Amino acid sequence: MTTTDALTNQQLLTKRPDLRTPADYLKRYYGYDVFRPMQEDIINSIVGGRDTVVLMPTGGGKSVCFQIPALMLPGVTIVVSPLIALMKDQVGALHMNGIPSAFYNSTQTGREQRAIEDDCISGKLKLLYVSPEKLLTESFFTFLKHITVSLFAIDEAHCISSWGHDFRPEYTQLHVLKQQFPQVPTIALTATADKLTRQDIATRLGMNDPAIFISSFNRKNLSLQVLPGQNRIQQIIRLLQQKPDTSGIIYCLSRKSTESLAAKLQEKGFNAAFYHARMDPADRARTQEAFLRDDVKIMCATIAFGMGIDKSNVRWVIHYNMPKNIEGFYQEIGRAGRDGAAAQTVLFYSFADVATYKEMLAENNPANLGLQLAKLERMQQYADAHTCRRQILLSYFSEELPEPCGNCDVCRDPRITFDGTVLAQKALSAMVRSGERVPMNLLIDILRGSRSQAVLQGGYDQIKTYGAGRDIRFEDWRNYIHQLINIGVIEIGYDQHYALRRGILADQVLKGTRRIDLVKPDDAPKLVVEKKVRPEVNRNDLFERLRVLRKQLADEQNVPPYVIFTDTTLEDMARQRPTTPDALRNVSGVGERKLQLFGRKFLDVILGYTGGPASPGSVSKPAEKNKVPTQQQTLDLYNRGMSIDEIAAERQLTTGSIASHLVQLAKAGQDVDLEEILASFVSPTERRAIERAIEMVGVPEGRLKGVFDQLGGQYDYGKITIVAGLYNG
Repeated sequence: MTTTDALTNQQLLTKRPDLRTPADYLKRYYGYDVFRPMQEDIINSIVGGRDTVVLMPTGGGKSVCFQIPALMLPGVTIVVSPLIALMKDQVGALHMNGIPSAFYNSTQTGREQRAIEDDCISGKLKLLYVSPEKLLTESFFTFLKHITVSLFAIDEAHCISSWGHDFRPEYTQLHVLKQQFPQVPTIALTATADKLTRQDIATRLGMNDPAIFISSFNRKNLSLQVLPGQNRIQQIIRLLQQKPDTSGIIYCLSRKSTESLAAKLQEKGFNAAFYHARMDPADRARTQEAFLRDDVKIMCATIAFGMGIDKSNVRWVIHYNMPKNIEGFYQEIGRAGRDGAAAQTVLFYSFADVATYKEMLAENNPANLGLQLAKLERMQQYADAHTCRRQILLSYFSEELPEPCGNCDVCRDPRITFDGTVLAQKALSAMVRSGERVPMNLLIDILRGSRSQAVLQGGYDQIKTYGAGRDIRFEDWRNYIHQLINIGVIEIGYDQHYALRRGILADQVLKGTRRIDLVKPDDAPKLVVEKKVRPEVNRNDLFERLRVLRKQLADEQNVPPYVIFTDTTLEDMARQRPTTPDALRNVSGVGERKLQLFGRKFLDVILGYTGGPASPGSVSKPAEKNKVPTQQQTLDLYNRGMSIDEIAAERQLTTGSIASHLVQLAKAGQDVDLEEILASFVSPTERRAIERAIEMVGVPEGRLKGVFDQLGGQYDYGKITIVAGLYNG
């Protein structure tokens, strides 16, 4: 879509009498009734002319925080973005929402760039995306002097700080913006920055008394799990088999491993591709585009596959290797579940990854070596933890989580540990007495008193600790030694034919000054395929038909499917089943521009599914009619003692639909105990939160979308429906 296409309907520009408040813009352009936490306060800060620093997690809605001020303020907002792919993606999404915008970079011809400049000068554009390199050129600064700049938005602002995890030297010169345009407000946005980094951002940009907004880093919809780094491929294949037709990313440490892993998955029949920085740029762009458009489901990638990924329906992220710092880890897992629906994250951890990073840092000898090692140690502590992982993650960003999260592997399945210090001492003693020359299997043979040829030829049957662990099975010893490697008691000599040698904690353990806790092998963490926090409509049902239509439209428009509508919008559409344009406006995420562009086609599918009159050429099928009324079917299953979740699974409906049936049945005088249902389905904390949201926004005519949006999509419609039924009862 061209800039001109986005401007054909002049009513979509600013200064309309019906667009007075930020909420008016949110509804018209984005289709949402309620802001996410902090968004409106941030917008008011910027519109008021104040410099602003925003820390908001990936998927938290950072872009809206500067896009709405861009629409409200006279002039053009200049958005500094580090990646061409990211600019293209965001501008494409803005065009779909009817917001006049463009990007300006080296991929364009001189004629194209002059046309964009003319559109800015004439007031036709509201947002212009540009790289820091292009922004800082003399010619671009000359151009800026000829237009009214309403705002500078610095995206991925952690790149400006040498204390951050992704420092980029070109960002350090952005302080000239304040020098050249002192009256223009600046907003700096990032998803990952500790306290030191966010202070540095404001200082380096020369901000004047900036307002600081720090959103919660608690992405509740993301489950967290850490697994031992053995048999990774088999575990990954098992997860993918149980998550068919879903999009996900597997982050690998090396370029070679991305290619080999993708090849192995392809051999197993999975739709996988690889991505790394050494690929031909055209191949890299095609691969990324295929993933964004759902033509490729699984991406095996290095961290080069990073900030340009604004895909809303990534259902899982796997780290094949441990990242080197928590900021990078948090940003990478944040690419899952951006639509607010449940998503799974899995980290495979091996102490060998720690050793590899330390060797890399020692070779490169960066100026901030001490800081990099400290960040690596924090990441290792997260992976080794036996306490709530989310509490550890949030504490790194100076946020307290008072109670364990209940959505990480440690909370769901606490490990039973025992004092394994003596066991570790036996292993270390046998290892040291054998000259730190033996690999794992031979060390276990020594501990178990084996009479194998390798043991006898090496004379290892003569050492003092020969047979000291004969009471422990071979497989169990192997598990314990893997744990000791992960902890740092033992390390692997990759340059010495995989001989085991003393790790960083070995001397403390041998001296008895360090206790080592181990987990019994039968209690070791196992891969868990997550249950959905917000059950989706059955993929063979109306949701699937809407998804097929979305893909068709996306291909026609040459954009990723989520730019048309996100999965959560399709879920809400399938739940509400609107049959008129006005009803479609009540679906979360349907703004005016998308209603004009696509509304009729989505209504056709819904009308065809429900049995209503569809337009000619509709792709939908006639509805299947049940002989027994739908509420009666739900009541029959309820009377058999089934829970809401069980009824929803049995009937292949959402919990929201089942909850609505039960509330209506109770109001009709049927023997349905809503209090009893609520006690088993909604926790006291959830009930209080939902009731507070109802008090704030109300539930006019029984519509719950406002409550759902007020809660940031954290609670499914089933829970909201039950609480609202009792609240209004």
